[in-house]
Amino acid sequence: MPTIANYRGIIPAIACPFNTDNSIDEPALRRLASWLAGHKGVVAIMTNGHTGEVFSLTPLERARVTRIVADELKGRLPVISSIVCEGLTDAAEHARLAVEAGAQALDVMPPHHWLRFGFHSDHALQYFDAIWQAAQVDLVCHVYPARTQASYSSELLADLARLPYVQAFKVGQREMSKYARDIKAIRDADPSKAILTCHDEYLLSSMVQGVDGALVGFASAIPQLIIDLFEAVKAGDLHKAMKIQALITPITEAVYGAGEPTGEAHARMKAAMKFAGVIANAHVRPPTHAPSAAENELIRAAVAQAGLLK
Repeated sequence: MPTIANYRGIIPAIACPFNTDNSIDEPALRRLASWLAGHKGVVAIMTNGHTGEVFSLTPLERARVTRIVADELKGRLPVISSIVCEGLTDAAEHARLAVEAGAQALDVMPPHHWLRFGFHSDHALQYFDAIWQAAQVDLVCHVYPARTQASYSSELLADLARLPYVQAFKVGQREMSKYARDIKAIRDADPSKAILTCHDEYLLSSMVQGVDGALVGFASAIPQLIIDLFEAVKAGDLHKAMKIQALITPITEAVYGAGEPTGEAHARMKAAMKFAGVIANAHVRPPTHAPSAAENELIRAAVAQAGLLK
């Protein structure tokens, strides 16, 4: 069974292709997973992230997506599955389903009622422990933006880094001063833990903070550009990195605009993937809106400018 190479490298959060009747398009999902796995520098694939429209999937569908991808990539790349739940019992059940489906690690998103009501640090520690007790596999800590009430303090991140079963951090603070403090807190607590940017919308500026890779949905669309960008940053070649980022930026603007990943941004990313020939159908499940004609033209032009138009 392949390992996750210490989580260092590029990990696409895979999009989930749908048929126009909203059913999961299994052949398209298999093709996408296999295509992503064919890129040197991709060290794992993550299912059921925001990019995979996880909130539109039932628990059994989430397990099915993981099973399809894990089966397609058997012997090639490991699969991480996100856990997006509200309580200890359902999180443990989702964790067991994901592992049974073939996930070798789990990305733990904070329960979304924390976004409204906040939480205590011991809530987070109990949540991670409940998932690990149920699954007995590595966990990835998914760090939410600093402006939300589900944001983890630097002190809590250090406590999580000391847990032996938390092996990586998917960091997306969207506030660079806190991002830098949090990276230092994790490194000071346990330098062996991997730190992965999930700032799809500003990759270069988040990569130069000394991270170990990227776990981003954007890598589902433009994996090679993101791999090349990270390799340039690791080599200290800022001039080359800026040239690569210049190719990425128009697509970033067309997909994310001045904001960060949202449902409609994921729909625009699917459109970019279609224009690039990565998927044949950019259908998204309602109530997410498909891009308008004007948005599609901007996306098409950005993909063409990057030399990716098919």
